[in-house]
Amino acid sequence: MSADKDIDRLDREILRLLSVDASLSLADIAAKVGLTPTPCWKRIRRMEQDGIIRRRVAVLDPDKVGLPVSVFVAVETADHSSDWLARFATVIENTPEIVDAWRMSGDVDYLLHVVVPDIAAYDQFYRKLIAAVPLRNVSSRFSMERMKAAPLPV
Repeated sequence: MSADKDIDRLDREILRLLSVDASLSLADIAAKVGLTPTPCWKRIRRMEQDGIIRRRVAVLDPDKVGLPVSVFVAVETADHSSDWLARFATVIENTPEIVDAWRMSGDVDYLLHVVVPDIAAYDQFYRKLIAAVPLRNVSSRFSMERMKAAPLPV
């Protein structure tokens, strides 16, 4: 399913509703978009099967679960081999403090979003990261305030 041409207005409204509150009942979603539950369910199921809806999750408050420190870690590497990338991907996958990871263009190769309880925990994370794979440069930016966290504008 290609993004824009196969997602109609009703699909987009369903996606908007689910991206704000994935706990809405099927009956509530159907009523809000003007469908009966069965065709609404079929649309949701199709979008799940097509990978448009990847999963339904609860959004947690990082402060209330003891992870108030967000760090954005820019990583540069001198090695771009498939072996290095496989090792790095394994490190990313197996490191719970990394909640988002992006391969970038430009002067930074990777950007990681790391959450930790405090600076000491970040220092431990940093030491494990640089011991796990060879890196050219790692720079960290600590978030002072999260100003926006929003669903995709579908």
